[in-house]
Amino acid sequence: MIERDHPKLSVGAQCRLLSISRSSFYYAPQGETAMNLGLMLLIDKQFLETPFYGVRQMTWHLQNEGHAVNEKRIRRLMRLMRLMPIYQKPNTSKPAKGHKTYPYLLGGLRIDRPNQVWCADITYLPMRKGFLYLVAIMDWFTRKVLAWRISNTLEAEFCIEALNEAIHKFGPPEIMNTDQGSQFTSFDWTDRLKRAKTKISMDGKARYLDNIFIERLWRSLKYECVYLHAWETGSQARTGVGRWITFYNHQRPHAAHSGQPPAVVYFNSIETGQQMQEVA
Repeated sequence: MIERDHPKLSVGAQCRLLSISRSSFYYAPQGETAMNLGLMLLIDKQFLETPFYGVRQMTWHLQNEGHAVNEKRIRRLMRLMRLMPIYQKPNTSKPAKGHKTYPYLLGGLRIDRPNQVWCADITYLPMRKGFLYLVAIMDWFTRKVLAWRISNTLEAEFCIEALNEAIHKFGPPEIMNTDQGSQFTSFDWTDRLKRAKTKISMDGKARYLDNIFIERLWRSLKYECVYLHAWETGSQARTGVGRWITFYNHQRPHAAHSGQPPAVVYFNSIETGQQMQEVA
């Protein structure tokens, strides 16, 4: 709203009219220090190995590795990375104030076809000089990644974009399962699912294992792609992640399907289901 080269009003006058301080206009937010970025990478790798580590355990682990850290710093970094231990009360994966949460619908449910259940989650992506967030939407039965987006913030918009793409390409699922994060309890997210006639399922608080398949995706992605590179820009990260997801969907053998890639299983299952309907 402020124009540096306004013909009549100085920057100071414009700031006064908008009731903001002049210093706030010139303030440039500072990124994380190189030390904190290094710690975040170590935390990310360790959390994949021990997702039950809370702030205290992670602090002890890093101290035992020779890093001079305290619980206050590790708590802030883990919250920034959106990491939630299995047993601990959620921090960043908690619903926004006033947002409705939904029960977990997958307990005891037999999942045996594509588009019966989708799941979605957000993970942290380390960069050389910063970090980004990645959301992915996965078909639970075939493990195929249906859509994904990268963002530099945790606003819900990039999640909605991925959801819209997945529904546009593959049609809506019967059930969508997520954690209770504010992105997935937001009105825009839940309203889009309701309009698609999709049932909404949410993990129990601090229940990492409720969405285990997409957590395994994050582990594979990070060890096979993310940790092997030090991306400088968001475009490099998008290209790298996109290339790996294409490989994962169409070429990478998956143990859950006797070595067949997820996309092959997805489309074969869709075709088989259509043929059975025609026979019936």
